[in-house]
Amino acid sequence: MGSDASAGAGTAQVATGPPLPSEGGPAPHTVPPELDGAQLREFAEQLAAALRREEEVHGSLISVVVAGGSLFDLCGALAGLIDAVIMITTTDGRVIAQAGDPEAVAAASRTEAFDPTGRFLVEREPVGERSGAGDWVRRVTVRIVGGSGVEGRMVAFSSDKPMSGIDIHLLERGASVAALAIAREQAVQAVESKYRAEFLRDALAGRVGGSVEAIAHADSLDWTLADRMVVVVAETDEDDRVSERTAEEVRALQERFARAWVRAVGARDRRAPVMGFSQEIVALLALPDEAATERIMATVTDLARVVRGDGGGGRRTFSTGVSRPVTSIENLPVAYAEALRAVAVGRQKHGAGAITHFDELGIYRLLSLVPDSVELRQFVDDALRELATDDNPENAGLRTTLSVLIDTNLNVAEASRILFFHYNTLRYRIAKLERMLGPFTSDPQLRLTLALALKVLEMRGLSQNRRSSTLN
Repeated sequence: MGSDASAGAGTAQVATGPPLPSEGGPAPHTVPPELDGAQLREFAEQLAAALRREEEVHGSLISVVVAGGSLFDLCGALAGLIDAVIMITTTDGRVIAQAGDPEAVAAASRTEAFDPTGRFLVEREPVGERSGAGDWVRRVTVRIVGGSGVEGRMVAFSSDKPMSGIDIHLLERGASVAALAIAREQAVQAVESKYRAEFLRDALAGRVGGSVEAIAHADSLDWTLADRMVVVVAETDEDDRVSERTAEEVRALQERFARAWVRAVGARDRRAPVMGFSQEIVALLALPDEAATERIMATVTDLARVVRGDGGGGRRTFSTGVSRPVTSIENLPVAYAEALRAVAVGRQKHGAGAITHFDELGIYRLLSLVPDSVELRQFVDDALRELATDDNPENAGLRTTLSVLIDTNLNVAEASRILFFHYNTLRYRIAKLERMLGPFTSDPQLRLTLALALKVLEMRGLSQNRRSSTLN
């Protein structure tokens, strides 16, 4: 982002005027004690000049926004005024604009104020002045407050000198202007999002017509529909339909979740379609022709890591599902259904925060289609009998032995090696299991039943038929 910041600094036009009082002097609006008449007049003149300068600077910053300048332009203007690195973050610390010398920006991003994903640690960084480590003398954080409350933070990092009271005051002025810029961007994004959401809904439902028309429509929305894509669905693990949060809190959290995914995906591919719907985020990720499942999952895992950050920030856990690759627009509805199924089954199998590819589901795809969790539980009880519960401390170990035996196709030598059992010990356990469950070593149908029961037992949240598609 260093190059963007430099560009912003170059385009911003800032008015010139009388120099501001030096950093070593008193705060700009504080009258020093014990001044004689001449000194008082001199101080009053300095103060008047400083106030005029502040108004000129404020007007210049406003003009950057009025002229259509971005948050990067605003950061660039402030960076030139204060001679510091300037960053603007979201309320949960994601950097959305920055400016300053590229090396200084990189050095600031490596300080203890950021987590490994590059998120500013808002939960640990107080508003106000703070000394830094190493060569960083001081950083200052101010809130960006708009009509709907706190919109984010503006942070200044100085590497070679403490920032003066004038600098901090200018930063506060800059934050008020940033609120205007953010409000303008949000208004534009709201209109764009409406048309983008409608198009993506239609694409996922198979209602966008032919490929030529769909690609042209996507291009008009500044999106690209690639020749090879996967559908990624991210869904918060908390069910908002039964949440104790207010509707306003739920909406604010979902909007933050959507913005985090939009920024994470946009950093990888600015033209990748990604939208937040009422209960989920949907993204279409372009793939190289040679991309295998491992590479696809590595990309999605990295995106999820960026969205999560390194803890803190008030974010909720979420699970992610990935479809098989598709090579035509017409196959998007099938891929979307696959991603939804991967989310639901992945959460059942692995718990909250799962990242699951559709091809990983195997037999769980069929098991998850059984809507009656009571029936599944009864199947487990009937098949595994007393092993279906953990009433006996030995049951978990016996289930593990049974699972390994089935997975190794009853190869006792291989199972002994995996379980670290003596051969005779495993033979004893097999005899015990057959007394409890029946002759599974000689009955293939019984082995299949037991294998299915063990798979069902691995699934979590069987009682939660959580939610269906929000697009239908």
